[in-house]
Amino acid sequence: MPTSEPRPPMSKADYVYSVLLDEIRSARIPGGTALRAGAVARRLGVSVTPVREALRRLENDRLISYEAHHGATVVDLGEDALEEFYGLRAVVEGLGARLAAARITDEELGGLRKVHAAMVRDAGRGRNDLLGEQSRLFHLGIADIGGPAFLGRHARAVRNSFPVPATASLWLDDTQVGPQLEAHERILDALARADGTAAERLMIDHVRQAGEYRRRR
Repeated sequence: MPTSEPRPPMSKADYVYSVLLDEIRSARIPGGTALRAGAVARRLGVSVTPVREALRRLENDRLISYEAHHGATVVDLGEDALEEFYGLRAVVEGLGARLAAARITDEELGGLRKVHAAMVRDAGRGRNDLLGEQSRLFHLGIADIGGPAFLGRHARAVRNSFPVPATASLWLDDTQVGPQLEAHERILDALARADGTAAERLMIDHVRQAGEYRRRR
């Protein structure tokens, strides 16, 4: 029986980066919070060097900024950034859907349908807390199919650039679950028909609706 190759251990800098990225994206570290390298190092049980490397990566991601006499601070993104974020997501993920419609295989379509079916089951069980991550997999799966060279990576980079608190997920709102699942179903139908124009339009509308919901919140 073949064995899988062992994965290399995560470096300390990668570990610090992954923890801080998750905490910023989930808003457990809110915008405007100062990040002191020494304090982060003590909390995570590492030296200051990997913390500084992780902070440089977060600065490249535009999630933190440096100011004289203040050090690193988590970027506080406002209304304009919110509009830009969902607008960019709509364009990128819409393009991914259009390209995916032209090249998706039966196996890939089946994989997306499995994700959707799992969401429907979890919604029926009242497990709305699971739907946000599954939706992310659904959207990024389409982007990966449509743009395997770099569009999928770009879609991830866009999503990582804006921290969306888990408590702000529209999937936690029972009134939103049905319409959002119906939107996924329509996108899947367009992909199955190889209708790139419809897939793009549906994805753009879907993402923009999520942005409108977030702005109202």
